[in-house]
Amino acid sequence: MLTIKHHGAVQGVTGSCHELFIDEQQSVLIDCGLFQGAETSGSGAGANRLEIDFDLSAVQALLVTHVHIDHVGRLPYLLAAGFSGPIYCSKPSAKLLPLVIEDALKVGVTRNASIIQACLDRLMSQLVPMHYGEWVTLPLAAGQTSQAQLKLYQAGHILGSAYGVFRVVNEAIKARGKRYYDVLFSGDLGAPYSPLLNAPKSPYRADQVVIESTYGDRNHENRALRRRNLQKSIERALSDGGCVLIPAFSIGRTQELLYELEHIIHQHKTKAISHTRSGKTVHWEDIDIIIDSPLASRFTEVYKTLKSAWDKEAKARLNAGRHPLSFEQLTTIDSHESHLQTVDYLKRQTRPAIVIAASGMCAGGRMVNYLKALLGDARNDVLFVGYQAAGTPGRDILRYHDKAGGYVMFDGVKYPILAQVKQISGYSAHAGQKDLINFIKRMRVKPEKVHIVHGDDNAKARLKALLEDMYADMKVVIPVA
Repeated sequence: MLTIKHHGAVQGVTGSCHELFIDEQQSVLIDCGLFQGAETSGSGAGANRLEIDFDLSAVQALLVTHVHIDHVGRLPYLLAAGFSGPIYCSKPSAKLLPLVIEDALKVGVTRNASIIQACLDRLMSQLVPMHYGEWVTLPLAAGQTSQAQLKLYQAGHILGSAYGVFRVVNEAIKARGKRYYDVLFSGDLGAPYSPLLNAPKSPYRADQVVIESTYGDRNHENRALRRRNLQKSIERALSDGGCVLIPAFSIGRTQELLYELEHIIHQHKTKAISHTRSGKTVHWEDIDIIIDSPLASRFTEVYKTLKSAWDKEAKARLNAGRHPLSFEQLTTIDSHESHLQTVDYLKRQTRPAIVIAASGMCAGGRMVNYLKALLGDARNDVLFVGYQAAGTPGRDILRYHDKAGGYVMFDGVKYPILAQVKQISGYSAHAGQKDLINFIKRMRVKPEKVHIVHGDDNAKARLKALLEDMYADMKVVIPVA
């Protein structure tokens, strides 16, 4: 078994960062993500300590599994710490990654255009886009006998997401009578039948696996049921005459929601939703759907250019003349001035509207202003469609919304929670428990060892117990650092 050090995603679901040692002198890094909420690395790096807190002297290369901020957010700090090796990712991720890093720099580091451009130029000079399913030989230190190759497979989490298999050859592996040793890093695996995305398929073999466990303790509803639940939740919310606020990450979740909302409107455009107070009705085709995120808009435009990577269902809708990511009811808010005007308008109006804005965990971004303005009005609704990490405002809203005097803190101020709050847990870009088990189960050659990361304690423990029950000879570990 090869040595793996875990520098993140071991005390929760954020800050993903793992180091695979090819031999004693050389390693590769898998992801370098931002911590969110109360989560930290074992040595203390967290949302307020972003510097790289581990030794980089052995690191020869980096794999980016996908471009969510909890997997790439500390990349600028990695470059600043002196990392100059190749950065491997899928071709779609290579188009999306600069947008994510540019935004991360503007929000968390500096708005100085020359500094941002210098970082992006450095990033692009090291970026190595890869096709799925092709082996690439990693450049290791001269004079060493170890060899390593990397192959990417579609992970079905967001567009461009991948899980990576490293095929390693070294003297220790040869001494065990093996020709090579395969180590798989799952990144974030997607649920089957996710909008726009091809479902992940297990590889033929793996000797060692690092697997996420976000939903290791529960399963998701099927696609049709969760779409119906989304529709029912929105219709119930709109019947109050208020706004439906949907916190969503700019990349992946926003595009998935647009895709599903377009389908609901296509099927039910003339369906009436009655307003319980005034008796007035509104139809699905009349509902304002507001995307208030310049970054989400940019991502959506890139998604449109990557139609060749969409799944068969999405391509069929395009061929039928539909536009899953851009339709008549959709309004995009770009400028900060327009954003503030929209928040004020929705605070005063009685026309139902759906607002999708970042951040997905309410820890920043424009969604915070909507919550400050609208959370105290019982006509409004907050609809969570994704995981809420411990220590984030999103988790607090979920936890305290049904408590007497429940409130959430923003910028040191208490905001009462009078709006209705609901979570559709099945609407997740992450694989459910059954999907995670099947990912291991469908490998023809099972791994000797599995590391369970990227999950709350209960989710990791439950997944570990299930795998141990199924495979007595498999070593299953939950790393602590």
